[in-house]
Amino acid sequence: MARTKEFDPDAALQAAVELFWQRGYEATSMADLVEHLGIGRASIYATFGNKHELYLKAMDRYSEGHDPILLAELSRPGPALPAVRAVVRRFASEAGSPEGRLHGCLITNTAAELAPHDSAAARRVEISWEHLEIPLHSALVRAQAQGELPEDRDPRALARMLLVLLQGVRVVGKASSDPARVRDAAEQALTLLD
Repeated sequence: MARTKEFDPDAALQAAVELFWQRGYEATSMADLVEHLGIGRASIYATFGNKHELYLKAMDRYSEGHDPILLAELSRPGPALPAVRAVVRRFASEAGSPEGRLHGCLITNTAAELAPHDSAAARRVEISWEHLEIPLHSALVRAQAQGELPEDRDPRALARMLLVLLQGVRVVGKASSDPARVRDAAEQALTLLD
């Protein structure tokens, strides 16, 4: 007879997201996971696989929670540029917040820590970035069609510039004690949309 799980795998995965987000991959040991998740090592392996597989699942969970919100914000009917500006300002505000300084962004953290030498992590980073760039591009195309964005602007290049800015905002926001640094950079970038 198979034993039933004595823990909630969904809650355990969310706990793993939080721990990896706070500490990163390398600084999180299996002992840390056992303690933080409150389940045995064998249960972690049986449910999620090894530490790397658990990390990849944590990245997927993190993205599932963030990507749909962004898509909804940028897909609302009506003027598109206010939504783009709001997203950029929200990223800057979050990056400059105490929580942003503490954790940063799991995807951005992974891009710096693992993507250069871990192809599975790099694929997830790229997918997450596409989930940011594509809605930005679509919103900017819409803005141009609605006469909000000048015709001489390239929506694809602007979307990519904003993607790079937003990732940089997350890095600088995590490391800087001056929230005005990221806020000012975001506001300056937004002038390119005028």
